[in-house]
Amino acid sequence: MIDIAITIHDGDWGGFAPVVEAAARLALARETCPVAVDITLTDDAEQRCLNRDWRGKDAPTNVLAFPGDGPVAPGAPRILGDVVLALSTIRREAAEQEKPFADHLRHLVVHGVLHLLGHDHDDPRAAAAMERREISILAELGVPDPYRDTI
Repeated sequence: MIDIAITIHDGDWGGFAPVVEAAARLALARETCPVAVDITLTDDAEQRCLNRDWRGKDAPTNVLAFPGDGPVAPGAPRILGDVVLALSTIRREAAEQEKPFADHLRHLVVHGVLHLLGHDHDDPRAAAAMERREISILAELGVPDPYRDTI
């Protein structure tokens, strides 16, 4: 069982909740035990506050992932944590990178969920493994390799 809760704090997200849910569900598809993830779709102002308060960086960012840390009750899904996405930052980055907004959004959802699953990019080896997993999941969603044109 995969439980995905989506909260919209900024009404400009329009009909993108199903896009977010589908990307998260595919990123979690390999999980064999029940899991739960909360995804918040917000604006840059809220994201900036979260980034400042939790990471010491006073600027908005595209995606934040907050791993869950509570105990799991018997029979309840394991709460992986929260993924928070910032609309204006994602829109701006998609335009700058000349990518469709929905594709960039899918990538960042997958990226955030993979962080909750323990993936990271703190060193080159871990980053390469995480990127390979992202590319594989995104390909299943019909999204081109997001790293293909980066240097």
